[in-house]
Amino acid sequence: MASNNDGADQVILATAGYDHTIRFWQAHTGICQRTVQHQDSQVNCLEITPDRHLLAAAGYQHIRMYDINSNDSTPVINYEGVSKNVTSVGFQEDGKWMFTGGEDCTARIWDLRVRNLHCQKIFQVNAPVTCACLHPNQGELMVGDQSGTVHIWNLRTGHNEQLVPEADASIQCIAVDPDATNMAAINNKGNCYVWRISPGQEDAISQLHPRTKIPAHKKYGLKCKFSPDCTLLATTSADQSVRIWKTTDFTLQTTLSDPMQRWVWDAAFSSDSQYVITASSDQTARLWSLELGEVKREFNGHQKAITALAFSDGVSA
Repeated sequence: MASNNDGADQVILATAGYDHTIRFWQAHTGICQRTVQHQDSQVNCLEITPDRHLLAAAGYQHIRMYDINSNDSTPVINYEGVSKNVTSVGFQEDGKWMFTGGEDCTARIWDLRVRNLHCQKIFQVNAPVTCACLHPNQGELMVGDQSGTVHIWNLRTGHNEQLVPEADASIQCIAVDPDATNMAAINNKGNCYVWRISPGQEDAISQLHPRTKIPAHKKYGLKCKFSPDCTLLATTSADQSVRIWKTTDFTLQTTLSDPMQRWVWDAAFSSDSQYVITASSDQTARLWSLELGEVKREFNGHQKAITALAFSDGVSA
């Protein structure tokens, strides 16, 4: 593992939530290396830029970007002027633009090649946006909202298609696996829907073919994430657990739970798909071994619920 000032091979783990701080951790020791004050609001989501130099933190009416390899806690870039909560943030693979979703009922594309606020495209829907996920083809944005609608927005043509997997159930998270074979969406009733994706011809929108409905959790579903090797799907929930499903047939492989763990707000796989890191309302992040089904390390220090994490242990492109 490289030293902290080498962005190329460094393992990056950041957590944040309701205590208005972002914490950077040494993943292999559990030691907090750095704490950044995020005074304006809670942090709803975190994402690392593709070059692994910046961390984006989305909160209420803003997005802040912090230098990962600096001890300066002042944001490098501030995106202001967004109304309501920003609920989702992510990046195009070359770092040319950023996407966000928010409670202002929009998904947005932001040009990152200029440092001032520049929104290139806006996609308006009829309900607060809860999540957004970029298709690996970099040309389609999957957007979920509180009305239960999944939107597929073609960024090149501006066209969109939509579907409602379950009426009156808010979509909480959407994930597409790295191979662009499967898409999953989990809702607030704990159900996770999975579709097979087939690419559209030329500029046509990708087609979704229903594969299965997983009754993943009996309580509120929060996140769904595919493993980098595409063999596993993780779902997190208010039922205080993470469940790991095999993507061959979407049967349950293991349930990760701890007596102290409460709502599991976020999760991320390691690059080798052997470990999962979770963020929970009990103010703790945990590193789990999937082989053993047990906690290998805890990250303690937050004073309130951890609702977001960002993790990268791969080498930047």
